[in-house]
Amino acid sequence: MMKHETIETNSGLLIILTLAVISIGGLVEIVPLFYIDGTVEEVEGVRPYSPLELRGRDIYVREGCYTCHSQMIRPFRDEYLRYGHYSLAAESQYDHPFQWGSKRTGPDLARVGGKYSNDWHVQHLVAPRSVVPESIMPNYPWLLDNELQYADVEARMKALKRVGVPYSETVEEYRANVEKFGEDVARTLDIGRARENLVAQAQAGNFDGNGARLSEMDAVVAYLQVLGTMVDFGQYDEGHFAQFR
Repeated sequence: MMKHETIETNSGLLIILTLAVISIGGLVEIVPLFYIDGTVEEVEGVRPYSPLELRGRDIYVREGCYTCHSQMIRPFRDEYLRYGHYSLAAESQYDHPFQWGSKRTGPDLARVGGKYSNDWHVQHLVAPRSVVPESIMPNYPWLLDNELQYADVEARMKALKRVGVPYSETVEEYRANVEKFGEDVARTLDIGRARENLVAQAQAGNFDGNGARLSEMDAVVAYLQVLGTMVDFGQYDEGHFAQFR
């Protein structure tokens, strides 16, 4: 039997054996992918972000929120009890980049949508310790002060369309979205009406509590409130998604 010392003192042999191990490991992970139809679960409800939610996500990334909050609930009992159903690949299929991560200075936000009111989110972002005394999160008061810039929202949607997000520009693409997502959702995915849809959602939701203007807070809260709300897990039997793992 070859001794460890023989391998560790022979750089050429060490390189060859290391490459062999990496190759075997790679094949074990890659080869099965050629024998399955897909790695994304078939679920109803998952859709691309609306223009307002998309701007909120961009601001969320800009402010570095992802460095302290993950959006990936793992399939373990303790995580299920704290955060809810484990995250599905389908829920992130329109995220570029996805916000999974493993860093949790703060809690996971994969299912934060609908858990708190708009007012709570606004107060939490402006002064976190006023609602969570033990929080170490920084204050983000400028989100309430900054007017939301959305003149380039169409360009942002077009960029995402190029990597596969089904925003529509043509009548055919719009009809395909109507068939897949329904009329109401398809309307929000129409690039030609992006600004109109953004303003309408912000005014209807009044996410920052000030209906007189659109702020960055409107967009961020709209984004937070949609996280984890698209899939109705109540319509699936327990263990249904285990077949995709």
